[in-house]
Amino acid sequence: MRHGQDSMPSYHFLEHFLRLMFPPGSAAAPSLPYVARAEPAYRALPVSRLSVQASYHVPDSPVAAAVRNDSPAVEVMTDLRRVAAVTIGPAPSVQVANQTMIARGVRALLVVDDQRRVCGIVTATDLLGDKPVQIARQRGMRHDEVSVGDIMTPVESLEAIDMRLVLAARVGDIVATLQRSGRQHALVVEQAPDAGASGGQMLRGIFSQTQIARQLGTPPDAAQPGRSFAEIAAAISP
Repeated sequence: MRHGQDSMPSYHFLEHFLRLMFPPGSAAAPSLPYVARAEPAYRALPVSRLSVQASYHVPDSPVAAAVRNDSPAVEVMTDLRRVAAVTIGPAPSVQVANQTMIARGVRALLVVDDQRRVCGIVTATDLLGDKPVQIARQRGMRHDEVSVGDIMTPVESLEAIDMRLVLAARVGDIVATLQRSGRQHALVVEQAPDAGASGGQMLRGIFSQTQIARQLGTPPDAAQPGRSFAEIAAAISP
C-alpha cells in the first residue's frame, strides 16, 4: 500500500468493511490499529486590485406568487413587517415624490412625520393628475412649489381594514372592497402593543390594485381605474 493520499481512503474502506462483517460488540470483531487523521490543509487565495469600473449586485425584487380569487388575502398584501414602507414627509415637492416613486418602483407613498406618525397617503394619480395644477392656480404658486402635504389624502380621510378580518378574507374580498371604495389602495391596521400616541393602531399592510392585478396575471390600466377593476373582477371570476 502506498503512503500519502492513498493510505487514508484505504484505511477508511477497511474500517467500514470490518464494521459490516463484525457488528459493534461482537467478540470476534478485530481491533484496528490507531491511525492519526490528517488535518485538511488550508491555503490563502490569491487576491488582486479592485477595478476602478467595478459595479455591484442589487437584490432581485421578490417575485409575487400567482393567486386566484379564492387565495388568502394576505398573499396579495404588502406586509410592513416584512417589507419596509416607502415613506415621504409632507414638505417635499410633488416632483421629489414622483422621483421617489419611480426609484422605488411603487405607486403610493405613506406620508409620515418625524415621530413616524402617519399623516396621509399620496398616490401616483395624485401626482400626475390635475390636483397639483389646480392647487398651484388656486394659491398663485409655481407647480414645483406644490408639496406632498398639499395634495395627499390626509389621515383623517383614510379608511383601513382590520388585520383580523384580512386573515379570514380572500383575494376576491379585497377586490370587492377596492371596487366599492373606488380607490386603488387600501390600508390594513392592527392593534398596537402600546396604545399610547398611536391611538391603539399600527399600520400593518397595504393592498394595491396594481399588485393584485399583477399577481392575477391581469396588468391594470392605471389611467382607467374603473376598467381596471372590471378586468380584475373578470380575471377572478370562477
